[in-house]
Amino acid sequence: MAPPLVVGVDGSDSCLLAVDWAVDEAVRHGVPLRFVHGSLWERYEGALPGTGIGRPSERVPAKHIVACAAERAERHNPDVKVTTEVVPEDAATALVREGDAAFAVVTGSRGRGRLKGLLLGSVGLAVAARAHCPVVVVRGDRAGLTGTHGRILLGLGDADTGSEALRFAFREADVRGSILDVVRAWRHPAFEAGGERSRAEEPADASAAALLDAALREPIAEYPRVRTHRSVLEGPASKVLVNRSAAADLVVIGTRRRTGHLGLQLGRVGHTLLHHAQCPVAIVPQQT
Repeated sequence: MAPPLVVGVDGSDSCLLAVDWAVDEAVRHGVPLRFVHGSLWERYEGALPGTGIGRPSERVPAKHIVACAAERAERHNPDVKVTTEVVPEDAATALVREGDAAFAVVTGSRGRGRLKGLLLGSVGLAVAARAHCPVVVVRGDRAGLTGTHGRILLGLGDADTGSEALRFAFREADVRGSILDVVRAWRHPAFEAGGERSRAEEPADASAAALLDAALREPIAEYPRVRTHRSVLEGPASKVLVNRSAAADLVVIGTRRRTGHLGLQLGRVGHTLLHHAQCPVAIVPQQT
């Protein structure tokens, strides 16, 4: 059986949008859905004797959360195959671990926490920064969420972050029949101490265009049906991609996962997109 598309569910409004998006994505790729709810309460309640004290009023039974997600998925498309799991771990740890055998992991952009002003929930950020499979954080306006633009946006990074993201973006554009908008951002060379522009062997824009052309040669041959649009744009990559995300159904970038490195492994561009993009964001790790 194909590896599942894992969806983190917590009963929030953001989670419901992620469920709908994930159902459509699972159908496009012909993979099953697996709804996962991570909750340390399950571990505590399984280990401690009853105290007679009622549950906190804000708690929703974990089995009810995954059951509602499965019911919503069935209403959205009854043909998709669904399994559910309640894991006695914190949500981020559970989803990162589930991602080791997943097609991808999907989360909403906000959880059920009390800090409502946050642009991105802590779970989505942690999973995007730690998982070893592609992670999609579902966010953005209605057009982006429903895929009506017909355009996938790929921010092409350096060679050590980009090959897996390239494959992911081309495959996504192929199954959707969408245009793939490939963007490489560049900056003016730094000025030398005397105010003179530093002398580079070739202009920065030409170097960026050459990198883009070289990177696309192989995937274009593998996915001949995908129409590509190439852009070499001056400016910070995060700003360029956030602006162009308004006309995209999904923005894809790569990131490095350094073996043995602890902590969050997510660059500035990915962090900015997860907070400000106007469509869902796919973070695709490159193992190094």
